[in-house]
Amino acid sequence: MIEVQFDGIVGPTHNYAGLSRGNVASEAHAGRISNPRAAARQGLAKMRLVHDLGVVQAVLPPQDRPSLPMLRRFGFAGSDEEVIASAAKNGGFYLRACSSASAMWAANAATVTPSCDAADGRVHLTPANLQTMLHRAIEAPATWRVLRAIFADEACFAVHEPLPSGGELGDEGDANHLRLATSQGAIHVFAWGRTMGGPSGERPKRHPARQAREASETLARLHRLAPARVLLAQQHPGGIDGGAFHTDVLAVSNGSFLMLHELAFVDSAACVDALRRQLGDEVFVLEATQRELPVESAVSAYPFNSQVLTVADGSMVILAPEDSREEPAARAFLERVVESGGPVSCVRYVDVRQSMQNGGGPACLRLRVPLVDHEISRLGGHVLLDEALHEALGGWVDRHYRDRLSEEDLADPSLAREGMRALDELTRLLDLGCLYDFQRG
Repeated sequence: MIEVQFDGIVGPTHNYAGLSRGNVASEAHAGRISNPRAAARQGLAKMRLVHDLGVVQAVLPPQDRPSLPMLRRFGFAGSDEEVIASAAKNGGFYLRACSSASAMWAANAATVTPSCDAADGRVHLTPANLQTMLHRAIEAPATWRVLRAIFADEACFAVHEPLPSGGELGDEGDANHLRLATSQGAIHVFAWGRTMGGPSGERPKRHPARQAREASETLARLHRLAPARVLLAQQHPGGIDGGAFHTDVLAVSNGSFLMLHELAFVDSAACVDALRRQLGDEVFVLEATQRELPVESAVSAYPFNSQVLTVADGSMVILAPEDSREEPAARAFLERVVESGGPVSCVRYVDVRQSMQNGGGPACLRLRVPLVDHEISRLGGHVLLDEALHEALGGWVDRHYRDRLSEEDLADPSLAREGMRALDELTRLLDLGCLYDFQRG
């Protein structure tokens, strides 16, 4: 089985609107000038590094923004230009929400189960409904279309519709899901922050808990997972209030390796014990304490939101954000991981500052899809990264992306036209057909 890294291509409207409550970086950088071209280029550079490490890399296209159909559903009428102008008035909240490039964070695109774990022997993908935040919730239908285009072969893949929206079924995708595997099998850890089904103990006081336990339970059923292979773990309220709105801000796994902060889960020791009972002594766990790495430092530098990759020689490499190199406690922890005698051989630092300033590190930018060879051969479109596609995408970004974008620029109708031209060209480049509403009339 090969874990394919599907990275979201940063969209042309990448901006800092501060829409994500509980996301410390998003709120701190609200209103600043962004650089969509640099953001997309940083993402492509990270993809190229992953590819050069011998890991299979693929891409997911951006969504069309501003979403004019959604603005019309909010009651803004007239021509495209009139819709944008009307939505820009009175604070422009709806325009900002419908212009967000947040689909770039592909870890929220879906929850994934490999075929070897599902009872029906198919790869299961369920797009996240992301219903806690408006600017994220509008992504789900388009994400479903994209995944249906790429994972179209129903003999190999089951692409479910997003879970119904509602507080009881808030779903944040793979950002709240871990999979660990040893020679004794695999365990899926579904992390949740709130529940409607009973007492959940202490709750976050400052920031919203996004993932519902009921959504996690539903995903496990939909993906045909055996109950013995599912572990439900509550996110620590202190971690959420510290800015860890998703589990992947404080925990990451790869194969038999787990790296986590002590505020990742309410009872991290019990979670680790359960994993070891099921998976044996092959499980290798490294935990950072509050004393070693305060949660504030973990959230600002995102060492746990690194990508942990298995390379050709069987060792693991951590791709961490440059911010983790510059934060002393985060860097010291990552150095301890390498020196621990575990599977991680080195840390490589990558510049994804345009994403980090909106609260997304290297792991946020990718969706992990474990596939076997014949499943890879059944993928639709031209989405697997090679040197030619990387070069073509770089040229595409340079032709279509602005190098400066402010909140006021979102009201410029030409920005929407630029985006349509760019995405129309991209769907031909990726051979994905007509994905977008504007392409379908």
